[in-house]
Amino acid sequence: MTIEKLFEKATRLKVRYHYNGSIAVEDLWNLDVKTLDEKIFKPLNAQLKQAKEESLLQTKSAADEELEVKIEIVKYIVKEKQAEAAARLQDKELKVKEQKIMEALAANEEKELTNKSPEDLQKMLDEIRALRAK
Repeated sequence: MTIEKLFEKATRLKVRYHYNGSIAVEDLWNLDVKTLDEKIFKPLNAQLKQAKEESLLQTKSAADEELEVKIEIVKYIVKEKQAEAAARLQDKELKVKEQKIMEALAANEEKELTNKSPEDLQKMLDEIRALRAK
């Protein structure tokens, strides 16, 4: 089942989760991954295992189908939240690396400038003053 169909089915069934009362699918996005796993997924998974153990027949009831939809939605949201966290971490690491490169570049430019002869520095200063005078 595609994710679009999964969420469509959840909205048609008016799926609710038991957490501090009753919450809707969209409320799951406000929970952290640990809470989703411990307070939502694990109880649902236990219910699913119990339902499979109790049934001798392979027919799915509407409750079994709703339970599977609930579990798949939680899995999807956890996967998305983990991917977003990984992207944020990568972005942070790239920003740190970029900052280090910029600092090294500035240090190199500073070193290059201080290694210039006094004549070259005076010439550069005169050029800057001429540009500013315009």
